[in-house]
Amino acid sequence: MRAYSVDLRERIVHAVAAGVPQSVAARTFGVARASVQRYVGQHGATGGLAARTAPGPAHKIGPGAAAALRAQVAAAPDATLAEHAERWEREQGERLSASTVHRALVRLAITRKKRRSTPASGTR
Repeated sequence: MRAYSVDLRERIVHAVAAGVPQSVAARTFGVARASVQRYVGQHGATGGLAARTAPGPAHKIGPGAAAALRAQVAAAPDATLAEHAERWEREQGERLSASTVHRALVRLAITRKKRRSTPASGTR
């Protein structure tokens, strides 16, 4: 789920500061009451309303390595995920699983056009 925009958060906080009850502000702006409470608390504590980063470790194939992965897939479009992982280890020096390569390809919207295993029939 994507975070609400900073503009919406500001409008919610300004409405509550103007005296609108939190539950009414939540219904008006179509957000949960807990979100309204969180935005008001965050604004009071930090003065800002920017969304926090998602928890968890960084991607092994991050934005900086996206070009290298795209080039690798372009050079060997028929390679399996395991073959891409092995090639990545040889060229980049970082061991990856096939699942990690798959998640990176999905994140980068790189699809693979598979070859037909048999030639097309002559009757089609």
